[in-house]
Amino acid sequence: MTNELQRKVDRAVKLIQAAGKVAKEHGQPLEICYSGGKDSDVILELARMSGVEYRAIYKNTTIDPPGTIKHARDNGVEVRQPKMTFMDILWSHGLPSRFRRACCDKLKEYKILDYAVVGVRRDESAKRAKRYKEPELCRVYNKKEKTRQYLPILDFTAADIEAFIKERGIKCHPLYYDEDGTFHVERRLGCMGCPLASKKQRMEEFKAHPQMARFYIKGAQHFLDTHPNSKIHGYFKDACEWFTFSLYCDSLEEFRYKFGTNMFGESIDCKQHLEQLFNIKL
Repeated sequence: MTNELQRKVDRAVKLIQAAGKVAKEHGQPLEICYSGGKDSDVILELARMSGVEYRAIYKNTTIDPPGTIKHARDNGVEVRQPKMTFMDILWSHGLPSRFRRACCDKLKEYKILDYAVVGVRRDESAKRAKRYKEPELCRVYNKKEKTRQYLPILDFTAADIEAFIKERGIKCHPLYYDEDGTFHVERRLGCMGCPLASKKQRMEEFKAHPQMARFYIKGAQHFLDTHPNSKIHGYFKDACEWFTFSLYCDSLEEFRYKFGTNMFGESIDCKQHLEQLFNIKL
């Protein structure tokens, strides 16, 4: 471990210890927000190193990659079951998008304890670098519930994460490894098919797990069938068109250009296209 990384680790441990002290003064353990990803494995190890009293908690989204719940339990993490499943959310809200994500509110972004450690890093994206300036903040849920959050690895780079994992002998989620055991720090875990992921990543996930594509389409069609007044009916004739739009397009204009009727009266059959793309029957 380099001297610079050691300094980052020391600062992270001290921050967790300070947070644990505050939580204890208020009669609570410190919450370790665990997702199953490499960064949450790192903050869990840092919490162990700190010696504070904590509860590591994984919020089951019901749509995380296979093996995530097992990985959490293997690390002694509590698995918190949601009040709604992702299918429930598809039925009641339809397909999520970058601007409509009821799934986050219901499955991930809710309060458990008053003081929590989160594995956020500025290095992950320009948006996060701009949003997170300090390693401590107040997070407000549902406009009323507040949690004090601590971000001990905010300044860690991907190289720091990889080096710390190697140094501490941390075994990460199986999806970070190739068959030969090669570790890929650049890989990211998250809800399968999340609209915040790149189009390329979403397509790769649905091709690797075509049953998930069918799952999304089935849930979206149920929403359309039970919400006759939804404005979505004005944009798409069925869930196959809606899902195709979510896969490829950023605007309705783009969807109409790519999949609408051309000057010869021809158009792409979205259902047929999806069946061929994912080798499924809809």
